[in-house]
Amino acid sequence: MDLKDIQTLIRFISSSGVDEVTIERKDFKLNIRKNAPATIQVAPIQHAMTAQVAPAIPQQIAAAQVATPEVPVEAAPASKLIEIKSPMIGTFYRSAGPDKPLFVSVGDEINVGDTVCIIEAMKLFNEIESEFKGKIVKVMVEDSTPVEYDQVLFLVDPS
Repeated sequence: MDLKDIQTLIRFISSSGVDEVTIERKDFKLNIRKNAPATIQVAPIQHAMTAQVAPAIPQQIAAAQVATPEVPVEAAPASKLIEIKSPMIGTFYRSAGPDKPLFVSVGDEINVGDTVCIIEAMKLFNEIESEFKGKIVKVMVEDSTPVEYDQVLFLVDPS
């Protein structure tokens, strides 16, 4: 498990209803609790490379807990557009598979409950549904790219 995986796991836990996650491997144990400092217990290992890396891991996790600044999203000109935002951290997909049609495209009309995309989080594929009726004006995220919690995915004209 590398630093990116640990950071992603920390962000997922902070934005979900999960209070604690423990991962055990033969060379380390990772225990992350919400509202408590993350801890790592490193078991004695015989691999020289891993032994050199292990002391740096707690510092990296502490750095990962520092609030990351949000990247400002291109604001829509003061209009009536509604944003569909990501409810989780994960990977954004516009279709159910490479050979499948896109869920929605610019200009498509959507209704309440229509699937607009999939977000993969920790090997689970979550269908994201529209909470309102309207017309897709802009897709804000490229297919197969990582998204953050509350990141704008689509701009929709409700009229």
